[in-house]
Amino acid sequence: MNHLTIRDEGVAPTKHKTMTTVLLIGASRGIGFELARQYLAEGWRVIATARSDEGIASLKALGAQTLRLDVANPASNSGLSWQLDGEKVDLAIYVAGAMDRASASTLPTRDSFDAVMHTNVMGAMQVIPQIVPMVQETRGVIACISSIMGSMQETTSGNAALYRVSKAALNMVVRCTQAEQPDITVLAIHPGWVQTDMGGSAAPLTTRQSAASLRQTLNHVLEQRDPKHRGAFLNHDGSTLPW
Repeated sequence: MNHLTIRDEGVAPTKHKTMTTVLLIGASRGIGFELARQYLAEGWRVIATARSDEGIASLKALGAQTLRLDVANPASNSGLSWQLDGEKVDLAIYVAGAMDRASASTLPTRDSFDAVMHTNVMGAMQVIPQIVPMVQETRGVIACISSIMGSMQETTSGNAALYRVSKAALNMVVRCTQAEQPDITVLAIHPGWVQTDMGGSAAPLTTRQSAASLRQTLNHVLEQRDPKHRGAFLNHDGSTLPW
């Protein structure tokens, strides 16, 4: 396969010869959708999941192969390995995430707790084990889109506590998975503060900028296969973040 290079917001992607298949979990909008667009433009084979008809249609229009998946629904998660039967995945990115702004500064309700934790934590815990065998085939990488808001060391505010707790838990999912899977790389990565529905319009990064930076860093991780990246917590620019 011939791989094209693109330049997005000043970030130059890396050329690839063998790292060709990326699986995006939760790619119907925001960072996930932009990652799909950029990887396709670079010549990668993209498999992307969405939970709605609209999301599936948008991803198909880009040229991605699509799977229907609702990570907050255990019944939906249970069928993922069957949908991916026989696949070999170089890079899998768990992008799906939720934030309840209504209870960002108050005690969470049971419904808000379930909505955030099911998407950000339970979904990852149910999806990632199904992906592992496909990534093992290529000695590839699993990356979870986390947040610096999940860093215990960097926490100086209780704002959006539920979201912070969920991302700290997601980081532990990464560490536990890496401990059990020494032949692949599993990492958490912060996309920056991004202009999405979750990040808001005041965020300094566009989805295009964030996706380009994430892609450059993850391409580097794939190419280097450096043990230092196993179980790491990275910023989108490749620098290491404190747990």
